[in-house]
Amino acid sequence: MRIVQPLYRKKINLVTVTFSALGLSEPILRALTAANYEQPTPIQAQAIPHLLAGRDLLGIAQTGTGKTAAFSLPILHRLAADRGELRRGTTRVLILTPTRELAVQIGESVRAYGRNLGLRSAVIYGGVGPRPQIEALSRGLDVLVATPGRLLDLMAQGHARLDRVSVLVLDEADRMLDLGFIVPIRRIVAKLPQQRQSLLFSATMPQEIEHLAASLLRDPVRVEVTPAATTVERIEQRVHFIATGEKRDALAQMLRDPAIARALVFTRTKHGADRVAQHLHRAGVTVAAIHGNKSQNARQRALGDFRDGRTRVLVATDIAARGIDIDGITHVFNFDLPNIAESYVHRIGRTARAGADGIAISFCDHSERAFLRDIEKLTRQKLAVVGAEPAGPAQHPPHAPTHPQPSRGRPRRHKTGRGWRGAPNAQSSASRSHLPRPAAAS
Repeated sequence: MRIVQPLYRKKINLVTVTFSALGLSEPILRALTAANYEQPTPIQAQAIPHLLAGRDLLGIAQTGTGKTAAFSLPILHRLAADRGELRRGTTRVLILTPTRELAVQIGESVRAYGRNLGLRSAVIYGGVGPRPQIEALSRGLDVLVATPGRLLDLMAQGHARLDRVSVLVLDEADRMLDLGFIVPIRRIVAKLPQQRQSLLFSATMPQEIEHLAASLLRDPVRVEVTPAATTVERIEQRVHFIATGEKRDALAQMLRDPAIARALVFTRTKHGADRVAQHLHRAGVTVAAIHGNKSQNARQRALGDFRDGRTRVLVATDIAARGIDIDGITHVFNFDLPNIAESYVHRIGRTARAGADGIAISFCDHSERAFLRDIEKLTRQKLAVVGAEPAGPAQHPPHAPTHPQPSRGRPRRHKTGRGWRGAPNAQSSASRSHLPRPAAAS
């Protein structure tokens, strides 16, 4: 796969470019003005001209960089300019996304940007009854936003046909991979026309995503607004070293700060999210929890309350790490550090959105030290330690043996830079008792 770098940068100053300069139609510009969009983000300024020209595109961008508008705006522009007949069960554009929450938010964005165009769009996902989704498909669609599982179910039942798709968007491709959607994606793509425009967006580029991009994209333009797996520069990142049993009280204490206007708290497990939410509720915090065991209605209600300010704190598992696109989140708390370093980037990317600053606070107990090292290696920066860093398990001083001395027989000989020497035997075992014991392997 040959990656073509954007060439139009010589013609357009990305600092001063406007949406009108990108060639978008007047009805879309009016919708952007109504949504208070003043200037394109870097990924929008770079991607939109190529997508308007019909090029395939590989986009590498963190969450919160504006990539939904980067692919939605040119797609809507081209759909409005080339009205096609809508046939039962078909769609002209297919946008695949990993989670229900993200699908809903992309659908809302498509409707907002296309409010003046008279196009039909729908969102389908699992966890709810399929009847309204089937009815939407039966009328024919311009844009379909879908999660892979429910789409495959409706295809198998004969309610969804993909033979008229002219544009495919695969959003959050690395998250798709994490959730095990690679096989469903390939089954869906096999039903698409060969002649189509394809777009793939991912925050990171592991080898599996590179292979997927090579199989889906034809002569694509590559747009990369930030290095892979780096964190948003406007986020102040801190780590608190704290025992596991003290985390909930520490979190409740921190949330008493009125400067924390809207906070998102991440836990590793569903039950952990519920326990944290219950503890915060008892502490007087307006809080809700969102995770995979919640019904779709409960999750949407919790998101709505959080977005509208009725709930100040939302506790979530990683299912929401890329499914929450809400401005005004001032703080992200990693109650549990993620065991996958890339998830940290996606979690903290929920703050510092739309040009705002943000703060990410991570709790780290002794068992999570390895996760912290992985995160700092991935992001290429050290997290600021708040308070005194606790000492780890006792370690040997540099001169001490790294294994116990034999209790009987001839003293073990040790190799040094000057050759072999006998083990020190002038000290009795009692006189050596001050030496720390070897640390257990972690």
